[in-house]
Amino acid sequence: MARPGLRNLITDVEGISVGQAEDAGSVTGVSVIVPDCPALGAVCVAGGGPGTRESDVLAAGRLVFDSVDAICLSGGSAFGLAAADGVMAGLKAQGRGFALVPRPGVPATPIVPAAILYDLANGGNKDWGDTAPYARLGRQAFDAAGESFVLGRAGAGYGAAAGLAPGGTGSASIVTHDGLTVGALAAVNSFGSVRMPGSAAFWAWPFEISGEFGGARPEPGFAFDPEDWGAAKANPSPRENTTLACIAIDAAVTHDELQRIAQMALAGMARAIRPVFAPTDGDVIFVISTRKREAGGSRPLAIARLGELAASTLARAIARGVYESERQEGRP
Repeated sequence: MARPGLRNLITDVEGISVGQAEDAGSVTGVSVIVPDCPALGAVCVAGGGPGTRESDVLAAGRLVFDSVDAICLSGGSAFGLAAADGVMAGLKAQGRGFALVPRPGVPATPIVPAAILYDLANGGNKDWGDTAPYARLGRQAFDAAGESFVLGRAGAGYGAAAGLAPGGTGSASIVTHDGLTVGALAAVNSFGSVRMPGSAAFWAWPFEISGEFGGARPEPGFAFDPEDWGAAKANPSPRENTTLACIAIDAAVTHDELQRIAQMALAGMARAIRPVFAPTDGDVIFVISTRKREAGGSRPLAIARLGELAASTLARAIARGVYESERQEGRP
């Protein structure tokens, strides 16, 4: 049977590191996913109010979709896009980046697609003066990258809210019987609720493994009004609500196949949040492949398998992020 990896984190995918940094005064943070070698990348933007940077370079026919050096997820709305500057600085210091024709004295350009969520109205001090903290946080997160990292109120989800519940950063992984690994990281700041109306059960409960987000289940015969959104945010504002995610796989796939996996992974958000992809949400999923293992089997079936694993693993990561934030706040 498939099972979570050793850490049950995206870093169970060989060659993936994650770094995080927070600003407690501003109640915001940054998460950075760093492959050890340039990765193949794809993206799906599903929400009505996204904020992204360098997402267009991941489209078919672009020059550098197979040269992704890092993925940056940040709070701060559009201010947070500057976090990628700090990540680029760290990569440049390591000599990483894309160069069409390497030349002495001409730095390579690190490829760092990024996305942001809105946490500007969460009560933190946003009086930054002329310099927002995000480039600094991006560099700190990059420098902290490793195999272990904190879930819940940490990284890009530090100042987030998931409906009326505390949001957070979650992660999960799955390893198949034949050794393929899929990992997910999510920063959950959704308009929709992650729990079923009137229940402690997460929408993602059918995908939970070994009680990783509390083990709550709906009561027998549970039913709800289709118009009842449960603990969703009552008064959404433009660009206030977003779930950001990065999926990592180790299977060697083509760019078109990776894009299909990204599209299938959207189902993970729909399994974990209701409603989702709303006009005020900025939901974005990045998918990267380290290409360290053969996918195996019939090609269409192999991609379908990876896409489904990506979706279920993402659903688990979303629920884990909120569950861990609630535990940190002492909620039952």
